Amino acid sequence: MVTEDDPPATASTGPARVAVAVAVVVAVVVVDQLAKWWAVDRLASGTIHVAWRLDLALSYNTGSAFSLFQGASGLIVIVALVLVAVLMVMVWRAPTLGRAALLGLILGGALGNLSDRFFRTGGAVVDFVELHVWPTFNVADACITVGCVLLVLSLLRKPARP
Repeated sequence: MVTEDDPPATASTGPARVAVAVAVVVAVVVVDQLAKWWAVDRLASGTIHVAWRLDLALSYNTGSAFSLFQGASGLIVIVALVLVAVLMVMVWRAPTLGRAALLGLILGGALGNLSDRFFRTGGAVVDFVELHVWPTFNVADACITVGCVLLVLSLLRKPARP
């Protein structure tokens, strides 16, 4: 007999959600770091105009999103580490594999930028996508933004009826 307290048959287990999130995190961090490596190597010699208002231009951000809190790398690292811990708990408790994947996008972006702060000179994050109507960003930033938007949309969506 199934009661209301029993999880639905389609619910995934904690380890399965973690596995999905870890796969997404690894993919995001690898792509982000490869893109940053390319940007540092190739864009040091100048900007590449791609199309219309899209340029690839190397810059370094010692602040947080939108270049806020410049020079406060220590505080940013502490906040990011707390965020990573919270996201890991959220992954374990995610109701679906899809939600775990979205959290993995956000977590991967946070870890990609954190790795810059730990391993690059001056604790600066490499940014290189320049739209001229938005602050310059990178792959990790894009994953964080897309992950957050999709997470909010998934939270607003009504659950499917059995």
